[in-house]
Amino acid sequence: MMIFDAVADVLAERNGCDRSEITPDTRFLDLGADSLDVVEMMMDLEEKLGREVELTERVETVGELVKFLEKHYGA
Repeated sequence: MMIFDAVADVLAERNGCDRSEITPDTRFLDLGADSLDVVEMMMDLEEKLGREVELTERVETVGELVKFLEKHYGA
């Protein structure tokens, strides 16, 4: 599974939005996600990816998160 797909799936599930609306430019704030939501989303994402993820950089968009995950955790 590609990382973008995993992130988009988790966001769509958590925010009740249509997965097709999520793009690399989608901002977490535009989805109504606050910092607690992002932490909970990361826990869901860890489960989906099957690995622990430590977010050590500030990310504001889906694309930034995907690049971080690819850089630190591989595709």
